[in-house]
Amino acid sequence: MRLGVEAALVEGRLVPGDVAVDDGRVTAVGLGGAGRGIAAPGFIDLQVNGFAGVDFLGADAAGYATAGEALVETGVTAYLPTLITSAEAELVAALEAVPDSAPGARILGAHLEGPFLAATRLGTHRMAARRDPDPALMERLLAAGPVTLVTLAPELPGALELIDLLHARGITVSLGHTDATAVEAHAAFDRGVRTVTHVFNAMRPMLHRDPGVVGAALVRPEVVVQAIVDGIHLDPDVVRLLWRVAAGRMSLVTDAIAGAGLGDGTYALGEIEIVVSDDVVRREDGVLAGSALTMVEAVRNLVAMGAPLEQALEAASTVPARILGLPQHGRLAPGGPADVVVLDDSLEVVRTLVGEEARVPG
Repeated sequence: MRLGVEAALVEGRLVPGDVAVDDGRVTAVGLGGAGRGIAAPGFIDLQVNGFAGVDFLGADAAGYATAGEALVETGVTAYLPTLITSAEAELVAALEAVPDSAPGARILGAHLEGPFLAATRLGTHRMAARRDPDPALMERLLAAGPVTLVTLAPELPGALELIDLLHARGITVSLGHTDATAVEAHAAFDRGVRTVTHVFNAMRPMLHRDPGVVGAALVRPEVVVQAIVDGIHLDPDVVRLLWRVAAGRMSLVTDAIAGAGLGDGTYALGEIEIVVSDDVVRREDGVLAGSALTMVEAVRNLVAMGAPLEQALEAASTVPARILGLPQHGRLAPGGPADVVVLDDSLEVVRTLVGEEARVPG
């Protein structure tokens, strides 16, 4: 099957010509013939709390199907359902409910955002459920379901040892919701941590004599910074600064909540009631509580802020795949999986394929 496109993003370059797929794999790129639009690797979102009315802390199989199918329509072909800080019983139940597969976007495992976070940088996370690093608790959570990514604060007692435990189990660790100094952040990076959750948000601010996690991450060329580029979580000039310093190691994430894709209204984030108004998500007290952003919107926003199209598309696909150590994902190349998003000249999603199963936005 041919996709009928005029170009494809292959290894960071737009290669003129059509793309062929067969039996769930890309078979050829750069084929002759007239076409329209661009084929790019399907988007990979590492931080999705919920989508299309579904909150993953309480989702069942039907909820995962609803969210997965809706995510595909925004160009996402793989994602990590993200579970915020909650009581152990809630997290265990939520992890047990994560399916191996579901209709729509691929599930690459769960992202535990907490509970090992700094009390002073919780954002919308519940203080009552926050914990200091606890290997026994971590082991119980790992036994409950498929954990792929854990966000934690490296300055907490026992955090470095917990990082070692997680790395030994093949689980990616990200620094976030943290009041760590640069010294404490560097200690975690020296331990093998290679990414930061929603950079600048819910972490010690970067100051000229106190660079914190942000400064430490930006001077480490091996560290990828994840960013919510919705025009709300980060000022556009901050995004431009990040791009100048960290192009090629900046990963787009949405931090989407259940209301994403549905518009204004009141939704749940676990036990927390949140309100979406004019695409801004807040708790009752005004604290930001995730976003209503989609990945294709994040790509458009990043391009509008000055990033080259090719690199903006990689920030939504290739770079997040690299964070998870998944070289077969986030690439569009012969022999690789046919996880593809087709975009028109306005960067609207025309069609998304997950292993050749196509979906056209409704």
